Amino acid sequence: MAELIDEGQITIGVIRPVGKSVAVANDGETTLAMLVRKEGETLLQLLTRLDLAVAKAQTEDIFTDEINPRPSQSRHS
Repeated sequence: MAELIDEGQITIGVIRPVGKSVAVANDGETTLAMLVRKEGETLLQLLTRLDLAVAKAQTEDIFTDEINPRPSQSRHS
């Protein structure tokens, strides 16, 4: 995450529509991870999850988004 401080951004705070604390990391061009702080989760635990999610985005191209609901998938018969 250290390189994100030089090249991107890490934001931690409350987002009003979500109504909870969140942690968001981007590399200046792409949002790598958006996490919602779990009930009882410490700041250190949230930052650890953010670090793991950023690593997953950078190494596996898997981006974590806990803020935006996934569109429901409709079934076709």
